[in-house]
Amino acid sequence: MILDYEPGDKVTNPNNKDWGIGQVQSIINDKVTVNFENVGKKVINANNVDLKKIG
Repeated sequence: MILDYEPGDKVTNPNNKDWGIGQVQSIINDKVTVNFENVGKKVINANNVDLKKIG
């Protein structure tokens, strides 16, 4: 699996739009750590959630 984002990229979680815009902090294997504006830092399993890159 190839992820199309890297640290610093802005993303949204289509399953939880109320989380707001997040910034990718780190990517380790299939775990993506994102700091969202409304809910703070979340670790996302990229196999289960397809984050959408902004811009």
